[in-house]
Amino acid sequence: MMTEHEAVMTPANPSAILLIDDNAIQAATRQTILRRAGYYVIAVLNPVRALEQLRSGEFPATVGAIITDHLMPGMSGSEFVRELRKTSPDVPVMVISGLEEAEPEYEGLNARFLLKPLSPELMLSNLREIIGPMSEERGAA
Repeated sequence: MMTEHEAVMTPANPSAILLIDDNAIQAATRQTILRRAGYYVIAVLNPVRALEQLRSGEFPATVGAIITDHLMPGMSGSEFVRELRKTSPDVPVMVISGLEEAEPEYEGLNARFLLKPLSPELMLSNLREIIGPMSEERGAA
């Protein structure tokens, strides 16, 4: 159900979207939406593990953008992004949360904060906005 090898990387999408959400149902739903839109998706249910995998290069593709939940056991989304920024200051990050009051935690972290409920169209349009320049840059190279 949540294997990362089903989607195909294409020249238009040369990297993966890392999806982090401790809620397996929400993760699977978002993963399906992203895959249907043509993205190669790697889903991880634990933010601590995702950070370890990023740092050790364990993923089968370069991570070109990250979508994360805010409230997760072990490490919040803002803690994850703070740690991520130490080694990856420029990777596009989108945070999806039901807690509007969490938004200030992401100030200065170069992350887009979106509130749940979030329509598939809004999630995809925001993702295209944050990765657009990166994708165009690669296409021109």
